[in-house]
Amino acid sequence: MITKIYGSAVFGIEASTITVEVSMGQGIGYHLVGLPDNAIKESSYRIAAALKNNGYKWPGRKIIVNMAPADLRKEGSAYDLTLAVGILMDSKQIRTTTQKEYIIMGELSLDGGLQPIKGALPIAIQAKLEGFKGVILPKDNALEAAIVDGLTVYGVDSIQEVIDFFEEKLVLEPTVIDLKATFEQVQQQYEGMDFKEVKGQESIKRCMEIAAAGGHNIILIGPPGSGKTMLAKRLPSILPPMTLDEALETTKIHSVVGRVKDMGLMRHRPFRNPHHTASSVSLVGGGSYPQPGEISLAHNGVLFLDELPEFKREVLEVMRQPLEDREVTIARAKFTITYPSSFMLVASMNPSPTGYFKDSDAPVQSSPLEIQRYLSKISGPLLDRIDIHIEVNPVPFEKLAEPHLSEPSEAIRKRVIKARVIQSDRYSEISGIHYNAQMSNALIREFCALSETSLDLLKEAMQRLNLSARAYDRILKVSRTIADLEGVSTVESHHIAEAIQYRSLDREGWM
Repeated sequence: MITKIYGSAVFGIEASTITVEVSMGQGIGYHLVGLPDNAIKESSYRIAAALKNNGYKWPGRKIIVNMAPADLRKEGSAYDLTLAVGILMDSKQIRTTTQKEYIIMGELSLDGGLQPIKGALPIAIQAKLEGFKGVILPKDNALEAAIVDGLTVYGVDSIQEVIDFFEEKLVLEPTVIDLKATFEQVQQQYEGMDFKEVKGQESIKRCMEIAAAGGHNIILIGPPGSGKTMLAKRLPSILPPMTLDEALETTKIHSVVGRVKDMGLMRHRPFRNPHHTASSVSLVGGGSYPQPGEISLAHNGVLFLDELPEFKREVLEVMRQPLEDREVTIARAKFTITYPSSFMLVASMNPSPTGYFKDSDAPVQSSPLEIQRYLSKISGPLLDRIDIHIEVNPVPFEKLAEPHLSEPSEAIRKRVIKARVIQSDRYSEISGIHYNAQMSNALIREFCALSETSLDLLKEAMQRLNLSARAYDRILKVSRTIADLEGVSTVESHHIAEAIQYRSLDREGWM
C-alpha cells in the first residue's frame, strides 16, 4: 500500500505542490528519491529521534519515499514533518484519511518540536489555488499563512499535536486574522526617525519630498557630516503607506527568505541598507538555490547605498537592468527565476577621496586626477538612471543652534500622499504603473507635454550639459512630479527649471 501526503516547494516567490509517496516492504533500509538535497536526506535522523522521543517507532522495514514530481529539485529541512507523518501513516501508527486535505510542512527538532520554515505565504497561496482545505505548519508561521483568506491555517508546536489532530484526539484552533484591520495598521503614521530633527538643509528636504512623491531615485553628494545619511534614513517617514497589493507582494518576498515569521502582514515599506562590501549576488540575488537579493527585499521600499563609490564597480553595474525593468531575472542551466525589484534607490557619496568639494576652504584637498579617478567608479549609465542629483553642503552653526524643530515628517507626508493620489488616478487604467518614476516613453509624451517656452529651456539645458536621452526623460518625470506637488495639470517652465537644477553630476566642474 502507498500513502500519499502533500508538501510544497518554493521557487522564486511561487510555490509548487509536492506529493510525498511512502511505500514499505520486506527488508531494511531507507530510500529517499525525487532529487532531494542533503538537508532532506538527513531528515531520517531527525525523524527517527523525534518519533522515539514521542513514543513512536521507526519502522524496521524497507522504506521507499518518493517526492514527486521527481525531476524538480527539493531543498531544505521543511519536509521533516511531511515525511514523518507519511511514515507514521504507512506503518499504521496513525490511522486517518484526512491528510490529503492539507499541505503539511515543518522542520523537526529531535524532541519532536517544530521550527519555523521559509516561504509560508507562497505555500498558503498555492494551497488555496489548488483547493486544499488548509495547511499545517509551525506556529511561528501561522500568522504569515493566515493572510490568505478562505484557507484554514493550523499552527502547531510539535509533531504530537499533528498526530493527535489526525487521530481526532485534539481539536486545533485555526489561526484567523482580520486582514482589513491588519491592513489599517499599515495605514498608520510611520513610527521612526523624523525630518523635524534635521536642522537646515531645506533644499535637500525639498528634493527628498519630490523623490518620495514620484518614486524617483536620488543621490546625495556632500562632505562628511553634512547630513546625507541622516536625511536618507528619514525618507521612509514621508513615503505613502503601502496599498494592500503592495503589502502582500512585499510580505511574499520576505517570506521566501524567512524574514516574516510571526509578523504577519508587513506594516511598513522596507528600508534596506547593505554595506559597501556587499557582493553582486547579495545585491541582486542568486546562489546555487537562488534567493532574493537586497534589491528585491527593497521592493516597494527604499534601497540605500551609503558611500556609493566604495562599492565595487561590477556590483553597481548589475543594478542597471533592474533599475530600468523593475525586476531581476536569475538564469540557471535548468530554470529561470524572476524577482520583482521596484524600489527607490537612494545613494550618498563624498565629492572626492578626501571627502570635500574642490574648495580653498576645505581642510584637505584632492588633486583633479584623484577626484576624477574617484568619480569614475560610478559609470555614466548608472548615474543616468538616477533622477535627482543634489549637493549637500554643511549646515552652518547658526542653523544647528536654532532651538526650534524643523517641519515634521507628518506634514511632508501629507503632501506626498496628495501627489501620489493624483498619480494613482492618472494611471488607474494602466497596468503596472502607479507613480511618475514608472512612466514609459509613451506615457511621458502623453502626460508631460511642454509649451514652446519649456521646450526651448530644456533644449538649451540639453545642449549645455550634454545630457543623454535618458537624462531628458528623467527631467520630464521629475518635472511632472513637481507639478503634481503643486496640484497643477500641466508641466510649466518653472517646473522644468527646477528639475534641471537636480542634475548636479551632469554639470562640468560641479565639484
